[in-house]
Amino acid sequence: MIYRIYAMLLRYSYVLRRSWPRLMELFYWPTVQMLIWGLISKFMINNSDFSSLVLAMLLGAVLLWDVMFRSHLGVSLVFFEEVYSNNLGHLYLSPLRPYEHIVAMLLISFIRTLIGISIAALLAYLIYGFNLASVGVSLIGFYLNLSMMGWSLGLVVAALVMRYGLGAESLAWILVFALAPLSAIYYPVNTLPQYLHKIAYMLPATHVFEGLRYSIEHELIATDYLLQALGLNIIYLALAVWFYLYIFNVVRRAGLLLQGGE
Repeated sequence: MIYRIYAMLLRYSYVLRRSWPRLMELFYWPTVQMLIWGLISKFMINNSDFSSLVLAMLLGAVLLWDVMFRSHLGVSLVFFEEVYSNNLGHLYLSPLRPYEHIVAMLLISFIRTLIGISIAALLAYLIYGFNLASVGVSLIGFYLNLSMMGWSLGLVVAALVMRYGLGAESLAWILVFALAPLSAIYYPVNTLPQYLHKIAYMLPATHVFEGLRYSIEHELIATDYLLQALGLNIIYLALAVWFYLYIFNVVRRAGLLLQGGE
């Protein structure tokens, strides 16, 4: 099992290393978003009563939001490439098991996201003097929780593309951005209408971003927020894995593994 997972990681790393556009894409969008929001925040600080605390909260939110976004794309786009190259059927004709493929996709997603966010975080420190590590130990929990939520979304999208073909590929963008307003990324949950609060708190990301603001403001570990996010993520990731494996069995029995069109 370990050797098959390692073989898939090598495959994905070779594709990444030999394509400079793919490498550039890892850090391009995180960096652009960080620069834009950083400049907006600095303008607001210089022309209003906003404090440097707000700048830290916004930059932290921008960088961590991209963790979830990149983790999601790290799974779904890697899967799409197998479909684009008509390689999915060949993969599953090999000794590779579906759950091993899942593990490999999650690991390469983690590596891709770590590379992109590390570069953006370094630039945030050099340009704005914002050190993401100043969030403290909570940062590890925030990162892992947002990665898990991104993985769950990515697996669901990959399963739908496996079942319905590349016509469902746009869900990779629709799904994650549809959840963004409810995730309280740049504002507290109380900013949302009251009837949306319960829905927002069903998302692990909401607890993460509320915890981020709490950690920056009070300089404490956001234990409660992290535990709530982790509990939800365990449930959602388990459901996403089950859904992927269920769809795989449906597709395999129907003989659709070789489909790659709309």
